[in-house]
Parts: sequence; structure tokens; C-alpha cells
Amino acid sequence: MSKFTLHTPDSAPADSKERLQEAKESMGMIPNLYAVMAELPELLEGYQKLDELVRDSGFDNDELTVLWQTISTYNDCHYCKPAHAAIAQQMDVDDAISKAIREEKSLDDDKLEALRKFILEMLEQRGKPSDDSLAAFRDAGYENKHILAVVLGIAQKTMSNYTNHLAKTPVDDAFKKFE
Repeated sequence: MSKFTLHTPDSAPADSKERLQEAKESMGMIPNLYAVMAELPELLEGYQKLDELVRDSGFDNDELTVLWQTISTYNDCHYCKPAHAAIAQQMDVDDAISKAIREEKSLDDDKLEALRKFILEMLEQRGKPSDDSLAAFRDAGYENKHILAVVLGIAQKTMSNYTNHLAKTPVDDAFKKFE
């Protein structure tokens, strides 16, 4: 049983209150992930900042979905898989992308499949992909900045996936239909 609190703006530590209130105003809800992370304001702030940075790292919405879903599926995050399926739908990403990743199947789009394979290699090899893997990623049209954006995405999702594992974060009602 989890002993982590799902904080509200009223119960959160002082340095998390504003961030939770802003999430509630902008999203219409406080995601349970944020509610858990609020216990350590630095974690919540770091996660939110990394989210902004990953979104600005040069990947389009399909690629962001591949990044987030591949990592969350690899880490078997019960919370992030449905949350990112919901986010993908909000970003007008084809549901087939999330479905294929969650079923650990190849993607129909060659460039997206190269991204998925590279992310998996990065995770499986702990950041030490083979020269062949790096070459295949570059041959698919990606650049060094995209290699580093994968590192940034892994950092972001490690924060959320591990938090959710530890806290057994309940899936928000808004994401349940994507479980």
C-alpha cells in the first residue's frame, strides 16, 4: 500500500502550492502524478521544466508520443502509459502509434520506427548504443540534437515512471479509458 499523499494546493508544501494551482487552472485538474510529486517541490518543478524542454527539443507530436510511450512501456509505468495515450489524443496523434508501442510492435512509419528502436537501444544499453544503432538513427533523418533529446526524454520519464512505481499513483479518471 502506498504511503504517499495526493496533495492539493491546500495540503502541499509551500513551494508546490502555486504549481498545483496553475495545473488545475490550465488543465482543469491536478494530475495525480503532480499531486504525488508535490511532496518534494524540487521534483515537481524539475519534472514540469523537463516537460517544457522536451516539448521544445525538436520532436513533433508523433515523435514526442513515441518518446514518452516507448520509455513508459519499457519501464511498465501503469500511470504514464494511459496518461500519454490521452495526451497523444489531445495532440491529434494517430491512436495506432500508442497502440503499437504499448503492444511492443513495430510502427508503420519508418522514421518513427527508427526513433522507437533507438530509444529502446538507449534504455537497454544504459545510454551506450552501438555504432550501428547510431548510424541507423542518423540515416532515418535524425541529428545529434535528437540523440540528446532522447537523453532528455529518458530523464523526464525516469522521474515520472519511478515516482509512479514508488507511490502506486492512482490513474486519474481522465486517463482511465486509456488503460
